[in-house]
Amino acid sequence: MGDVVNLNQYRKKRQRDEKSRAARENRARFGRTGAEASGQRHEAEKAGDELGRKRLVPVTQDDPQPRPGANREPPEDGTPSAG
Repeated sequence: MGDVVNLNQYRKKRQRDEKSRAARENRARFGRTGAEASGQRHEAEKAGDELGRKRLVPVTQDDPQPRPGANREPPEDGTPSAG
């Protein structure tokens, strides 16, 4: 007689092998190395910091500061303002 084969174990092993093969193909097709992902994150943070340093008037969520002269009212005599 032949060897006894547990069909459940065979089926599960075949499914694991198929998932492993698909994962290997996806890593090769779509994956990035850890260094690439880290580098891209670092570049994004650096760009955001650089933009923050170039801001002329800092604005906070709690206490927004209007631009100077933004709420200037026109003169009462009806003449156009110079600014």
